Amino acid sequence: MDYKKTLQNSINRKSEFIDKKLQFYKDIPLFSWIEISPIDACNRKCVFCPKSDDNIAPDTYKTMNNDYIRKLAKELKEINYKGTVVFAGYGEPMLDKNIYEKISILSGLCNIEITTNGDPLNKNNIKKLVESGINKIVVSLYDGPEQVEKFKKLFSQAAIDENKYVLRDRWYKEDDGWGLMVTNRAGTLNLKNQNLPKKKDMTCYYTHYSLMIDWNGDCYLCTQDWQRKMVSGNIFKQHIIDIWNSEILKKYRVNLGSGKRVENPCKNCNAFGLMHGSNHFNAWKKYYNH
Repeated sequence: MDYKKTLQNSINRKSEFIDKKLQFYKDIPLFSWIEISPIDACNRKCVFCPKSDDNIAPDTYKTMNNDYIRKLAKELKEINYKGTVVFAGYGEPMLDKNIYEKISILSGLCNIEITTNGDPLNKNNIKKLVESGINKIVVSLYDGPEQVEKFKKLFSQAAIDENKYVLRDRWYKEDDGWGLMVTNRAGTLNLKNQNLPKKKDMTCYYTHYSLMIDWNGDCYLCTQDWQRKMVSGNIFKQHIIDIWNSEILKKYRVNLGSGKRVENPCKNCNAFGLMHGSNHFNAWKKYYNH
């Protein structure tokens, strides 16, 4: 495997859902990518992740109430959402014992994915994920190339077709960025060769196309905000459209769309924010001007 090819394949695959399927609700450009963090815990301590330091991101094992997912599903149905919901976030989603019910509640509404480190996977729970309605199981392999055959065999034993899962090589050394698009997680980490983007790359589209939802329903600007500095709303207390079209997010979209990383957590963030979302950026610009 070649991690550069893997990364490009991942970008291309996400583009199919984000950049080529722009939706509107009452003239409001909709999000195309929702990331949900169902549990605040992980079984690994990867050096490039804030979870490696208990002083920064301790495991609390707090999990999202399924009622939050039911409310979210109801509102996504109301707006005829056809984008993606991915269970990932600030922990290992397979540690949530109720993950199957969460997937089942959303099943059929849109594209449903889960990103896992693969450690909790076995033949039975892989089958259960698919039976619950998952569209794609994305497995990040951190230990070595021998994991490829291991997981191919595991999915084969579970009688799961190859189009249901993605294996991502992530076992590389620091000089290769561990095979990831490593960022400082909005200033949370201080890693090798990590600097703020050059001026031309300061523009960021994350807030134009994506939502990040934590276990307690709080919405953050994006997945980079590991210190949970900016809450834009709460899905259990507000309608998702009211959060998405809020004045808070408008301020960030206008600033980030102009390349101004002036507020927390953006001012310390070195993520390249132009990978996806240019169509959403243009749609929001037109909406705000109107």
